[in-house]
Amino acid sequence: MGRDEWNSGARRWRLTALLGAAVAALALVVTMINTLPGGGTDDTTSDGAQVHGTPATPARAAGPEVGWGFTHTQFSADEGSGAATRRVEGLLSKSGGLPQDQALMGWGADNPEPVKGRYDFAALDRRIDFVRASGGTPVLTLCCSPDWMKGGRAGAGGTDWSRSALETAPRPEHYADFAALAATVARRYPDVRHFIVWNEFKGFWNDAEGRWDYEGYTRLYNLVYRALKKVDKDIMVGGPYLVMDSVDPRAEAASTALAGPWGALDRRVLDAFAYWNQHKAGADFVVVDGSSYTKDDALLPDEFGATDKLTAVGTWVRRQTGGLPLWWAEYYVEPADGDDGRKVWPESRRVAVQAAGMIAMVKGGASSGFYWNPEDEKGPGCPGCLWTPTDRADGGAPLPMYGLVARFGEEFPPGTRYDTVSVAADDVPNVRVLATGRTVLVVNTRDRPISAQVDGRRFEMRAYEVKWLTR
Repeated sequence: MGRDEWNSGARRWRLTALLGAAVAALALVVTMINTLPGGGTDDTTSDGAQVHGTPATPARAAGPEVGWGFTHTQFSADEGSGAATRRVEGLLSKSGGLPQDQALMGWGADNPEPVKGRYDFAALDRRIDFVRASGGTPVLTLCCSPDWMKGGRAGAGGTDWSRSALETAPRPEHYADFAALAATVARRYPDVRHFIVWNEFKGFWNDAEGRWDYEGYTRLYNLVYRALKKVDKDIMVGGPYLVMDSVDPRAEAASTALAGPWGALDRRVLDAFAYWNQHKAGADFVVVDGSSYTKDDALLPDEFGATDKLTAVGTWVRRQTGGLPLWWAEYYVEPADGDDGRKVWPESRRVAVQAAGMIAMVKGGASSGFYWNPEDEKGPGCPGCLWTPTDRADGGAPLPMYGLVARFGEEFPPGTRYDTVSVAADDVPNVRVLATGRTVLVVNTRDRPISAQVDGRRFEMRAYEVKWLTR
């Protein structure tokens, strides 16, 4: 998916001001040692399972639903100016502590086990500390895997951070090693009660058969599931984190089982989901990922109508799993540009379509979801970010998207009962609405002001305005 910034951005080796050929030769020898299998254990420890810091005490027993929050990516508020970081911590705490997802390796976290049995959790520790300090519910996505599990070299400082390397799945003979790493992580952070297994089937494409290697993924999932449950039976585990790609209904891969004006699901995705669903060892919740637009970036019939796909997918998934709690690990409503950025839409339009997408996910039965893109590394512009970059002391200020995500999580937590409210007939094409007994969220889908009548009240709305009403 777009915005999957993956690089850890941490501790890159640099050789500077070498004093003569002898020093250069020594440096070469050290480098070779650090990249040989089993070599290079600087800054690692053998006691990875030792509890880190002071685990937070949950306010209540963990259930399979966590609500609406965000995913930490390569740059986030755990680093930067101390004043800015504390500002974001306070912001999140005032919002009740949003659920926060972090990857095991990549997207801001270093290689957790560069040599078998030797661990480096420094970067992941820092992210977990930030979640704790901000009062959030921590979630870990168990992806990706150390180089030695996927045919690369072992050794601290020698990790291959190229995207192709990171997105390679563990080899089958190392599935058990990955499950053991997951168990180590669960012991290290006992307050992390929710784990997602892998990310978007990365590395699990079967080239020979032109389909997903769902047998391999499910085998890995089952080993991880059982390893985590052995640590603590109350740990919540979910998958398969498939990208619910849609295509033109005329495409060869188009499914006839799940289609609409927004396009048709790729039948190969549905085949993979069906296999996992039938052969999984168990699941406390089900996880999907996807965009409202098609694989070729078509918004059908338009940017707001395309969000109906999220409702259709959620309804289908819930039906297949017998009503397991549904999570969207990632969701996108704005196609990327040629540089994989999303900078074309004005922020008002971006927030409005995002709000419509979140409404659509709820209507499809979702109770949890994670917004991807907390912040940029540095300012001043930051399209779609939750807060301003924390590289400066005045950073960490909330942006419009934060207001939406935080308020949505506050008003529509897991277990919310939703109401149907009246909308004037001529306003139905113009607005998207989500209501409870106390709150009504209304989104103007037009790029012009409108006068809307919702829930028996008439009011004016600016172009693309997102309005919250109290009942």
